[in-house]
Amino acid sequence: MFLAMRSEVEAALADALAALDAPTDDLGIERPPEDVDAVLATSVAFRLAGEVGAPPPQVAADIADALDPDDLEYIADVRTQGPYVNFFPSDAYFGETVARAGEADYGRLPDRDTSVVVEHTSANPTGPVHVGRARNPIIADALVRVLDFAGYDVETHYYVNDAGRQIAVFTWAYETFDESELPEPERDKPDYDLVRYYRKGNAYLEEADEETVETAEAEIAAIMQGLEAGDDEAYERVSEVVDQVLAGMTETLDRLPAHFDEFVKETRFMRDGSADDVIARLKELDEAVYEEDAWQLDLPDFDDNLVFLRSDGTSLYTTRDLAHHEWKFANFDRAITVIGEDHQLTFAQLRSALELLGHETDQLDQVFYSWVNLPGGEGMSTREGTGIDLDDLLDEAVDRAREEVETRMDDRIRDDDLDDEDVERIARQVGIGAVRYDIVSKQPRKAITFEWERALDFEAQSAPYVQYVHARTCGILDEARADGLEPAAEADPTHLETAEERDLLRTIARFPAAVEAAADELEPHRMATYTREFAERFNAFYRECPVLTAEEEATREARLALVVAARHTVGNALELLGVEAPESM
Repeated sequence: MFLAMRSEVEAALADALAALDAPTDDLGIERPPEDVDAVLATSVAFRLAGEVGAPPPQVAADIADALDPDDLEYIADVRTQGPYVNFFPSDAYFGETVARAGEADYGRLPDRDTSVVVEHTSANPTGPVHVGRARNPIIADALVRVLDFAGYDVETHYYVNDAGRQIAVFTWAYETFDESELPEPERDKPDYDLVRYYRKGNAYLEEADEETVETAEAEIAAIMQGLEAGDDEAYERVSEVVDQVLAGMTETLDRLPAHFDEFVKETRFMRDGSADDVIARLKELDEAVYEEDAWQLDLPDFDDNLVFLRSDGTSLYTTRDLAHHEWKFANFDRAITVIGEDHQLTFAQLRSALELLGHETDQLDQVFYSWVNLPGGEGMSTREGTGIDLDDLLDEAVDRAREEVETRMDDRIRDDDLDDEDVERIARQVGIGAVRYDIVSKQPRKAITFEWERALDFEAQSAPYVQYVHARTCGILDEARADGLEPAAEADPTHLETAEERDLLRTIARFPAAVEAAADELEPHRMATYTREFAERFNAFYRECPVLTAEEEATREARLALVVAARHTVGNALELLGVEAPESM
């Protein structure tokens, strides 16, 4: 509804400006100040004041005079406040908002007929997922959900580094050492099982004598050469290690949850000849030079050259990633990569190299993020050589949430309403939801420190705070049905008269626009900001506007329909963040 109303305002404002012989290229439409009871405003008077030689308030008044609310379906009034022109919603706007938000898919935008591939996480398959990398799948999964809801055809890919030196070391170590030489695994999962070989191999290479290391390095180099040559045996040896570790990592990521449509392996582009094709074309470029026993690109905008082929004939990660991106361009309209900020230079060089190869890169986007820090790793063990794994964080989140839920339950709820299975479900929903919400709610480029007290605060602006709103809407509707009341398909908005009701209505109506903005800007944290505002609006409504005990039947029906709309809105908003919406808490 908000999008339809905005389109109506845009068209009417453009006509008004044209009637005043003013340019219509920038309408200056924005949200009004918090103390203005409007839905949209325009600051275009600031821009036009210098052109027409009049103060902004006078220009705003002229624009308002050229607008006729009687011609607008969703605008009841147009008023100025200083240099701003404010648009106030009509009853039709509110009524259609409640009706549309009464549908389960409220907020979903029309199909954009655009395919998007989002590559994310892509951590090297050398061991369990570390908590420092947890921001990647959490941000990316929320972004994927937002893009899908905004009408894009989205696929998620995990790009698997199965061709680098560290994987060759891992494979060699797995084949060299016996399990009896290794410590017990920290968890009964394949990634924790196999990482012991990886650590053993690296320690061995650091500590063994020179002759022994030379022999080992020759075996490692042979694995890399075999992969480069497309040797099936080398590929199968490496895959035995990589696939087991990936299975364990995937099990952890499923807990978030963060799912993938495809695991795209680097070796794919070595085995199908596309990496060799990229190398051949790179060599033909004027920017290609052979220096320091390697083929490199001399990129004018960078201090360092981009090495794309070693002297022994082996390619590099970036070389294979060029072939990978060419494959993306051939199969998708847009390509988005979510990756740590330490890769900014690499991606800038990658983009430059793709352009030299003749590609337009407007369809290529990156979302860079900074790291997640934990203050001292409190409550979790820090194991030598591993740091804190994501599994540790999620286990701790559920344990802390369970303790918080049990503390908050009174004896009546414990005995009558929630059994142990319910408590465990809520602990998982709240605990993992708290981790996701706290991480995705921050702008990706800002470094953050994860703090338990903030993330699990039921009273502050956190996941439990918003989840509780959804549970509250479910409780109201369950109680209504127990009393024989069914929400009406439509509600008369004239019976929603209080400031709290209208504030909640306006916030509900703005949900599709929030989805659109989060998708267009690739900023899923906007959805978290929206849910915090929504929770505040709903809680104010809940405090001031009794639903089931409203004196007038028409008011009760209208408020009940508003609760249904609120339930769908906050439930969908939480779903976009990847946070479960409990029906009871």
